[in-house]
Parts: sequence; C-alpha cells; structure tokens
Amino acid sequence: MVHSRRRGDGDGAPPMQVGLRGLASPARETRPADESLAQPSSSYPDHTLRPATRRPTAPSRARISHTSGVVTGLKVDGDVEQALENIAVPSYVLDNAGVVRWINPAARQLVGDVRGRHFTSVVAPEDSRRARELFTQKVLGTSRATEATSHLVSTTGARVAVEISAVPLRNGERVVGVFGLLEERLDDSPSAPPPHLTPRQVEVLRLLEQGRSTKQIAAELHLSSETVRNHVRRLFRALGVNTRLEAVAAARAAPAD
Repeated sequence: MVHSRRRGDGDGAPPMQVGLRGLASPARETRPADESLAQPSSSYPDHTLRPATRRPTAPSRARISHTSGVVTGLKVDGDVEQALENIAVPSYVLDNAGVVRWINPAARQLVGDVRGRHFTSVVAPEDSRRARELFTQKVLGTSRATEATSHLVSTTGARVAVEISAVPLRNGERVVGVFGLLEERLDDSPSAPPPHLTPRQVEVLRLLEQGRSTKQIAAELHLSSETVRNHVRRLFRALGVNTRLEAVAAARAAPAD
C-alpha cells in the first residue's frame, strides 16, 4: 500500500492511503475564514456601517490524481510462468509470426511437444483457414479476445477436438504474440469432412453441427447473414440435401476420401 500526505498536513497527521488502482481518497480540504474579517472592529461605533464581512468559501473538493501510485503489471513477487507450468489447463504462447514458443505440460500431454512449429501445422486442415483469420485479428489488435472450436492434430497424428480461448500478448502498445488456453471437448463430428467441400463450406458445416443459427454463423465468420445463407444453399447442393439436419447427417455418413 502506497502512503502519501496531503498538502499542508502536519508532521503528526496520519498518512493518506492510495489503493491499487491509484485512486486516492482525500478528505475535503477546508480553509478557515479570516478571523480578522469576521470579528467586529473596535474602530467603528455601533451606529456606523462596518465593512462587509467575507463569508467563508465552501470547502473545495480535492482532485484525485490518476498518475500518482498507479500500479501497472503484476506488482507481486511471483513467477507467473512457473504457475502456468503447473496448472492443469493446457496453455500456449505464439510469437507474432505464429510460431509456438511455449506450451505447458498439460498442453504437451494433449498435442505433444510442438514448440518451434507454426500453429497451422497443429490445426486440422479444415480448420486452418479460420485459425489464420482469428490469429490475424489478434496480431493486428482488431480483436481483444477470440473464442473458437477447432480440431488439432497431435504429434502422433491423433485428432483432438478443443475449445480455444486466446488473447493478444502486448508489450506496451505493440502486440508481440498470442496467449491461449485449450479445453478438450467431446468430438462427435466425423474424422474429416467430405473432400469435395470448399474450406468455407466446411466452416459453415461445422457450425451447423453445433446448432448455430444463421445470425450466429454470420457473427462467428464475420459475414453478412445473406452471405451465410448463400453458403448454406451451396452446401446443401454439394451434399444433395434440403435441410440443415440432413446436411449434418449426410456429412457424418460420407466417406472421408
């Protein structure tokens, strides 16, 4: 806790406390009225007019400083990286070129030791395009955080369905990388989408499998609702179906090659 004194405090006055947010809570400062003006003057008889007395001014509200005592960063004595090493949630760090620079043991257990590899080599091919889009949003600073479902490919070739939460890593105003958390999820989708579908149709199909509405798909893919409807219609034609449920069923029944 940072301590400071108000202007004019005596040596024995208690210090003012400033919280972690750097917002002081000073008491109102009052200025005593000038006693010489408030007292009657003996040089004026009672029957004569005396000079008008000055009323004490209202106490002024002290300004709160937002610069003194501001806490930036983690002002605690602790090793955050060591804590993340020991946490059971799979975590990773990418540099601003997309190379995996750090993963914790929980992530290594999930996908293997992929340090030094570009993140797209860990993402399943059908999800690679969307993963690139989300990474670019964070590196350019146009998105404060992203949430997505995806499939990763481990070092043993196994497919892993995950939920990914990621945020930009900043050094001051500059984005230097991406930090993310992984959560393994139950994968009830086919091992691979029908090969004749386009990457965009695969993205739409995956979101249909999750029960997303047209509006939700539009928000997820940053498209207009009408563009999403066009993709859905083309997907129906490609699969030879007429409804969303039929599209999901047909995709799961289709051979992978």
